[in-house]
Amino acid sequence: MPQPRRTATVPARNLARMHITSLAPSEIFVFGSNSSGAHGGGAARFAMDRFGAIWGQSEGLQGQSYGIDTMSGLDVFEEQARRFVAFAAEHAELRFLVTEVGCGIAGYRPAQVAGFFAGAGENVVLPESFTRELER
Repeated sequence: MPQPRRTATVPARNLARMHITSLAPSEIFVFGSNSSGAHGGGAARFAMDRFGAIWGQSEGLQGQSYGIDTMSGLDVFEEQARRFVAFAAEHAELRFLVTEVGCGIAGYRPAQVAGFFAGAGENVVLPESFTRELER
């Protein structure tokens, strides 16, 4: 599967501090959203501007992006992250590049949310901070 175009070289399963500038056709940018799908800032705005996120859609596949509501509390976030992990498992032909969802505007720490992505398959690339937490 093609590698994402990036400004730094990183291991395949770890985003580290990679800055994504473009995606290969089979790659999906995973970002944190809010319940109204108002992609006004941060990674959500970037996903809308660059990768086809749809204003008004908070969750799921949108162009070459996938939204997870991180602003409606940890219970909602966890449920949507679990649905994402299941979706990714059903779409092994795609490679999902997960940002530090929930750790920006939503204000969570990786230790609080990384576990929501436990069990993600090889086609899910997690940020370094999440990988560290899952390896503890």
